[in-house]
Amino acid sequence: MNTREQIEQMRRDWDERARENARYYVNTERDDWTDQEFFASGERTVAEEVLTDMTNICQGKDPKQMTVLEIGCGAGRVTRALAGLFGQVRGVDISAEMIERARRALADCPNAQVFQNNGTDLSVLGGVPVDFAFSTIVFQHIPSREVIETYVRDVHRLLRPGGLFKFQVQGDPSIEARPDDTWLGVSYSDAQAVELAEKCGFEPRHRHGQGNQYFWLWFFKK
Repeated sequence: MNTREQIEQMRRDWDERARENARYYVNTERDDWTDQEFFASGERTVAEEVLTDMTNICQGKDPKQMTVLEIGCGAGRVTRALAGLFGQVRGVDISAEMIERARRALADCPNAQVFQNNGTDLSVLGGVPVDFAFSTIVFQHIPSREVIETYVRDVHRLLRPGGLFKFQVQGDPSIEARPDDTWLGVSYSDAQAVELAEKCGFEPRHRHGQGNQYFWLWFFKK
């Protein structure tokens, strides 16, 4: 299976998951999310992964003056929480079905916009610079290191010098993803994460969770 076929498989699978039960596939803690509970789970993610890290994220800037990028916005769970914290939020997702749901979820958030992207890069956003980029429980589903690297390179293109891309990958070495598996994506060792950063022009300043599903990476643009 080549990269183009993998991307088409990802798009088909995530559209189907969105039609079946979008909120469950975004956050598998439960399959019967209410609006309030679903978006509260996004607030918890932001509280745990963003609010605890504002020194690295903002670097002295006022959050309300910052533009933030979210890769894999899904149904808008985390996007909505980010929009309450930062000045402008841009989200992308490969699934048109997910984007439709995210737009409904963000209808009362004029500072948040979401776009269906092509599944490999951020060209849909043009060249508007961002101050911070974030992604959680997204790359762990991608079965191609080539696709992940393309995303990381394009974040580098949009991110302001010195800015942070904080994201999570699969770190469990026991995961053996098939090329057509869009649920269990490729895993990264610590050495592979460092190599990814350096190839794409980032400084891998911090890493946490090596060997686990939630392997967090702090890539600062050089």
